[in-house]
Formats: sequence, structure tokens, C-alpha cells
Amino acid sequence: MAKEVSDAITMKRALTRMTYEIIEKNKGVDGIVLVGIKTRGIYLAKRIAARLQQLEDVTIPVGELDISLYRDDIHHDPNAKHEPVVKDSQIGFDINDKHVILVDDVLFTGRTIRAALDALMDQGRPKTINLAILVDRGTP
Repeated sequence: MAKEVSDAITMKRALTRMTYEIIEKNKGVDGIVLVGIKTRGIYLAKRIAARLQQLEDVTIPVGELDISLYRDDIHHDPNAKHEPVVKDSQIGFDINDKHVILVDDVLFTGRTIRAALDALMDQGRPKTINLAILVDRGTP
């Protein structure tokens, strides 16, 4: 039980720290939009948006990005039993000239982020794209 509470506290602190870094790096919240990479990135993006609401009293748009068709490994596995399931990106706002914060849970090889950048650029041309990652596992 104590470990779960500690993990929840640690998570809240990490998200708060990330939120402050977003505000500081962008010199405020004007033009910021959050785009979570399906599926865990969406959850984190919504948590960051809620924290921005608490701290800055603004509603930041949150979009959902599906990278299934942009992955570089979908056609390389000859033993794959099925094609990727496309879940559709849901970005209900214009990302052109916005400061997009791309959100995901873990950074490891960078392949997911590369796919996300490709998918995002098909949606429009942001002014900037920054990455918000909860855990950086480093280079393999």
C-alpha cells in the first residue's frame, strides 16, 4: 500500500515538473497544444492539460495521435499474423503555427517519436514541436 501511494506521489510530482517546464520553455501557454501518442501518451497529455488548467487557468487542447501506419517495423516481421490496427488520430484543432507538445510515456530507441513526427506533419505545420516524456530509457 505504501508503495502505491509513493508511486502516485512520484507521478504527480513528475507531471507537475513537466508542466512547469512546458510553461517556462514556451514563456507561457499561448499557442500551446498537447498531442498524446496512443495510448499511454494520451493519458499523460490529459493529466498535463489538467495541471496546466490548475496552474494557469487555461484550457489547453489535447489531441490523440495514432502512429500505427507510420511505424517502420510494420512490414518487417514475416511472422506477423495480422496488419496493424489503425485507431485514427483525433486532433480536433488546427496545429498550424502552434507550439505542439508531443507526449509519450517512454523514450527508448526514438522510433516511436520518429513515427509520431511523420504522422504529426501529415496533420499540419506546427511552429514548434517539443517532446514531453515521462521516462527516458536512453540508448539501447
